[in-house]
Amino acid sequence: MKRVLLLYGGRSSEHEVSCLSARSVLAAIDRDRYEVVPVGITRDGRWTLTDGVIQPRAGRALPEVADSGPTVALVGSKDGARLVQVDEDGETAKVVGRIDVAFPVLHGPWGEDGTVQGLLATVGVPYVGADVTASSIGIDKGAMKAAFAARGLPQGPYVSVHRRRWDTDPSLVAGTLEDQLPYPWFVKPARQGSSIGIGRVATRDELEAALVEAYGYDDVAIVEQGFASPRELEVGVLGNEDIEVTAPGEIRPSHEFYDFEAKYLDDSELVVPADIPAEVAERIDHLAREAYRAIGCTGMARVDFFLTADGDLLVNEINTIPGFTPNSMFPRLWDAEGVTYPQLVDRLLDFAQEPA
Repeated sequence: MKRVLLLYGGRSSEHEVSCLSARSVLAAIDRDRYEVVPVGITRDGRWTLTDGVIQPRAGRALPEVADSGPTVALVGSKDGARLVQVDEDGETAKVVGRIDVAFPVLHGPWGEDGTVQGLLATVGVPYVGADVTASSIGIDKGAMKAAFAARGLPQGPYVSVHRRRWDTDPSLVAGTLEDQLPYPWFVKPARQGSSIGIGRVATRDELEAALVEAYGYDDVAIVEQGFASPRELEVGVLGNEDIEVTAPGEIRPSHEFYDFEAKYLDDSELVVPADIPAEVAERIDHLAREAYRAIGCTGMARVDFFLTADGDLLVNEINTIPGFTPNSMFPRLWDAEGVTYPQLVDRLLDFAQEPA
């Protein structure tokens, strides 16, 4: 029986979301095919062997990795990768066991950005999801948008603003933005997900607060032109060489925009499948495949779109480790295609182990 390393938690601001996703994945893995080794990564980056019970701590709404289990590390050897337990001095205390494949359920920096993928590749462990390059492009909205532009994909106007530019001359930055983008704007950290750190700006007076919030997560902010009541559409993509795309689903946020609270704590409506014309669905299918290939994605992704009131279809972004929580769009899209949650997890593990 093969052993799966399930990685979750992590140092990013999406720690709790990762725990929610991992809890569902853990329950769905086929125990007739795989032995699961759950390893939580604490907020300070310690890898800890857990019992697989992922629950909120007292007084908290969302779960997190408890800093109480034994410390473990992943090491390579001529016989394959091994998970080892280490003592307080960093010495190997015992070998936990070999690792055959990994399922990183890590959202945001230090997990979805190619860092963990690079570690796994270095010790020779196949893993679910995109490789180092695709992961690093997918997490960086500036790099991702450049890749989409090179592929000729339609996108909304945007400007990247480094913290140094803003600190040097805020008035110049604000004026440049006003010259290039009509209000409203959406300001986002370049390398975050789950709409963390996002702010809506309708006037120049609101720009500073939005940038300060975004710069709390990244030195680069992406300022995007907003649109009047766009429809938010998403598809799931699976596969390596041969890829499959779901029918689109639609998000109907309970908030003004689909921020972290709306995604995970409130009652935003997810409509699957979306009520859109067939020709729009066909166009989304084509653009999703192109976006997937633009960054060299493998395994899985969720591709997000805007459909404006004028009928323009725009690629918003790609997520290489989409949410796997019960409220997440990605598993719901595949369920509508007849792929159950356990089947989805099984297929992802199969994709990870396909020959390169």
